[in-house]
Amino acid sequence: MAARPHHEMTAADPRIDVLRARMVVTEDKQYSRDYLDPEKRSIANAVQVFFQDGTATEKIAVDYPIGHRRRRAEGIPILRQKAGSAFAVHYGQAKAAQLMALFADRAKLEAMPVHMLSAAFIR
Repeated sequence: MAARPHHEMTAADPRIDVLRARMVVTEDKQYSRDYLDPEKRSIANAVQVFFQDGTATEKIAVDYPIGHRRRRAEGIPILRQKAGSAFAVHYGQAKAAQLMALFADRAKLEAMPVHMLSAAFIR
């Protein structure tokens, strides 16, 4: 799971609009019901690609994406890795390691005054 910046050049690429014009988005009523069900709160989605020659990809559906509360145990390590990578790109390895150590120590983090936490993010 890697989020990459959606740069202005990419967003302005006319091929994106061509692709959007070819997309068909339909609501799956069961997904909507499951989202509204307080016992589920599913954030389901599916995608399938159909080609001009009549072939298609397999329909891939995900009822609970990695960030959903039902998948918290799976998601937290991925989120930590993603945060560490983002910190390293923005601050460099040494500062990223300091920030990750801070967030790994819950007691220290909870005891830290807000102004000190904010200061930790200044380059």
